[in-house]
Amino acid sequence: MIASVRGRVAAVSPEGAVIEVGGVGLAVQCAPGTLAGLRPGAEVRLATSLVVREDSLTLYGFADDDEKHLFELLQTASGVGPRLAQAVLAVHTPDTVRKAIANGDTATLTRVPGIGKKGAERLILELRDRIGPVAVGAHAGPAGAAGAWQEQVRQALIGLGWTAGQADQAIAEVAETVDGETPPVPVLLKQAIRLLGKTR
Repeated sequence: MIASVRGRVAAVSPEGAVIEVGGVGLAVQCAPGTLAGLRPGAEVRLATSLVVREDSLTLYGFADDDEKHLFELLQTASGVGPRLAQAVLAVHTPDTVRKAIANGDTATLTRVPGIGKKGAERLILELRDRIGPVAVGAHAGPAGAAGAWQEQVRQALIGLGWTAGQADQAIAEVAETVDGETPPVPVLLKQAIRLLGKTR
């Protein structure tokens, strides 16, 4: 089991990063929030979870151990695989997820692409007793993250090689399309990349 990796960031892409450890480049799947903190050439430590399948070994990376533990816990619920668990953490902070499960808040959980009402109810039913302590004052709604997505997307775009100016311009264009509820960060990041792809 690879519990964590420490090394130089060799490359960053929209799906993940390559971390060079002892001369070996490890491909690590990361959510946009984690990718936003990675800079090519910088030293980094990521908490990791190795998912073993018959035909693949996939390493998932997280900014901290708390995200990793929640990622692994989510997969103990029926119907939740690593991709869906990572999607949950791409949309919500661990505290928001814990609060939603503890309070039976299906509306927050269904903001995650791939989780419908039944799936949210199943998560609450199966994990409520094992979710751990819930931070007091953890915000379960999207309002607290209203300005946070811009910074996450901006950092991710700069990490992918665009200039701050290009990133700001793309974010401004994406922001104009956001009406009402803010979409998940991965959706917004893909939109920004698509816009920047046209200008390259």
